[in-house]
Amino acid sequence: MKLSAQEEYGIRCLLHIGHQTERGSGSSLSSISKAEKITPSNTAKLVRILRMNGFVESSRGKDGGYTLAMAPEDIKLSDVFEVLGGKLFGEGFCAHYAGTDNKCVHFDQCTIRSFWCAIQSVLDHVLSQTTLKHLMDPNEMGWWETCLSANPLLPQQSS
Repeated sequence: MKLSAQEEYGIRCLLHIGHQTERGSGSSLSSISKAEKITPSNTAKLVRILRMNGFVESSRGKDGGYTLAMAPEDIKLSDVFEVLGGKLFGEGFCAHYAGTDNKCVHFDQCTIRSFWCAIQSVLDHVLSQTTLKHLMDPNEMGWWETCLSANPLLPQQSS
């Protein structure tokens, strides 16, 4: 499995904007591009997606730039990934990978689909419990232990 460049770079742009917003300043496209080593055109595309979906806002002027449109703790990574690339396994997946037929040859008795559904369930759980704030504060990275331990699909550790 691979994350797309759009998802990785989009999260990095949002994280950069979050840190700058926390410091009380906006981020220009050129500063984001330089800091994250992303081409200016790709940076503009990603920030546009983030702005159009309500994660960031822009203001003009000397102290302008892009800032977070909401508190970092209100930005769930599940929502960000949804607009940047969508789900790993979503509606229409089986039809998209049906091969030369209109319907996958395994559609009626598919163990592969069950596997992808389980993977997507774990991803959905982790991403819905993770906020931009978690990524912004390295001291908060213990969140994932709580997040993973609450997932009923994963083996539970006994205390």
